[in-house]
Amino acid sequence: MDRDALGRLEHENLIEAIAAAASQAPGARIERDGGVALIATGLPLRLFNQVVIERDAQADAIAAAVSVVRERGDLFIVNLRAGTDDAFVPLMGELGLVPLSAEPWMPGMVLHPLPPAGGALAADGHEIRTVSDAPGITDHIRTAAAGFEMPVEWLEAVMTPELGARPEAAVYVGYSAGVPVTTGFGFRTGRTIGVYNISTVKLARRRGLGAAMTMRIVDDGLAAGCNVAVLQATQMGLSVYERLGFRTVVEYIGYADPASMTEGAPRTG
Repeated sequence: MDRDALGRLEHENLIEAIAAAASQAPGARIERDGGVALIATGLPLRLFNQVVIERDAQADAIAAAVSVVRERGDLFIVNLRAGTDDAFVPLMGELGLVPLSAEPWMPGMVLHPLPPAGGALAADGHEIRTVSDAPGITDHIRTAAAGFEMPVEWLEAVMTPELGARPEAAVYVGYSAGVPVTTGFGFRTGRTIGVYNISTVKLARRRGLGAAMTMRIVDDGLAAGCNVAVLQATQMGLSVYERLGFRTVVEYIGYADPASMTEGAPRTG
């Protein structure tokens, strides 16, 4: 499978996973029209307020989606793929949007083919569990919020038992000596397993637990018939994922309203 094909699988999984989680938020608006996906939650986090190109996008559909999130007052981003979506870069200027940064802000990464199960072993005394009941989902939310250093309420809005109950989704918590310290979320689209919400609390970092969680999700995807794993990396996690064999196939360039990027504005992540 070539880079372009893998990039399409990464992009498809990203849109489906974020839309599924975002749809849980009260007042969310999810629309897919004119080759454009509009994902809006009202949460002060750009990841959950996106305008994304799907295929054969129309400029007026992009403009309409931007108008919607502006009217809602959401902290949003238009996510363009470097190379693939370059035709819409001039439109960003016409809409009054500017790049978040000089370089792509988020790499989309792929692991293909998948290694045999058991690609990463957790530390002694550490157990990774899939969770679906209320206490388990609560452990996931509180642990992920601590690891990401964000308010618990943001994750409560999107990480719901209803999301975890979807057949294509799986919610994970890693426990060390019975204490929740890591999280993960898996989401399948066709034969692709998406890896999300990889978070580790500060006191449990540098023990390989994030890598172990990543590969547990990959292993479960393999068992479910997947042959491609995808994720979007932060700068902190990029080298870890590269060591696991993931490689960048998509680079996302984010465009936003200039006023939302001033000092003191809500976070961009």
